[in-house]
Amino acid sequence: MKGFTLLESIITIFIFVLTFGAAVGFVIWIYRFQSFTWEQSIAIEEARRGIETMVKEIREATYGENGAFPIEKADDKEFIFYSDIDGDSNVERVRYFLGTVREGNEIKECETSARGGNCTVEFSNFLKGTLKSAELKVWVDGDFGWRKEYAEIFADGVKLGKVCGSGCSDCLGIWQGGVVFDVTPQASDNFLQLVADATSFVDPLCPHSMKVKFELSFSEELSGLSHELRKGVIEATGSPIVYPLDQEKITILTSYVRNSPPIFEYFDSQGNKIENYPARVLDTKLMKIFLVINVDPNRPPQNFELETWVKLRNLTSE
Repeated sequence: MKGFTLLESIITIFIFVLTFGAAVGFVIWIYRFQSFTWEQSIAIEEARRGIETMVKEIREATYGENGAFPIEKADDKEFIFYSDIDGDSNVERVRYFLGTVREGNEIKECETSARGGNCTVEFSNFLKGTLKSAELKVWVDGDFGWRKEYAEIFADGVKLGKVCGSGCSDCLGIWQGGVVFDVTPQASDNFLQLVADATSFVDPLCPHSMKVKFELSFSEELSGLSHELRKGVIEATGSPIVYPLDQEKITILTSYVRNSPPIFEYFDSQGNKIENYPARVLDTKLMKIFLVINVDPNRPPQNFELETWVKLRNLTSE
């Protein structure tokens, strides 16, 4: 009788285990590859639907219910505009942005009864991440009915400009001015000291000489989730009509955007690319939307690119 020797049996078993392990490994690799490819295709389809929605809504950008210009912000990876996106005849404030961009809003007031007096407020610890932009809107009430009656505004010792001097009235009893200043450099350290300094012609007639309202609006980039393309919507409310930032409803369009290039690019009526503010807001008539999609950049398949153009119909005649 003939059979396998012990050595032959060991070699046979080793070859069988090796072959079986390779087969199992190959099946697992195929499964993972197919799973990743499927996940990538789902992400691409989500991005396609997101772009289709963006094009439809941006194309119909129009003035806000409060009279705001159709475009509010035009950054490389954040675009804010007004559009009736749900067809209810009410215009919503819409924001498309990459990452966890948070918008904040704080208001403080001060007053003085001294002739040519001044008053001060401070904003501190308002940031939770890295500041992207900040603007300050200033209103006044008091003795401001003459061209020499105005208030100069300072941020951290830097003169921003003045409020009133023209277009204001004495003791009107409502906020006047509404002048907007860019305070991004001053607010980046999470602290902002603001001073309103009235000229010597401002008298205590109301009986105060000056009341001041400071509204600080800012956007910041929070850490994490920087590859999520999101959409934020705010409904108009109140009388007078406002768009409260704390009522923004945010949804995720896709979690796999890998853009280093801008998502949004802006062009004028002649097709010239617009790089700077305020021209991006005021002169944009055509936009390019560009997305780079990849579930995992460290694995194949490679990046998938989506590109489209959209003309803002309601702005092309302006």
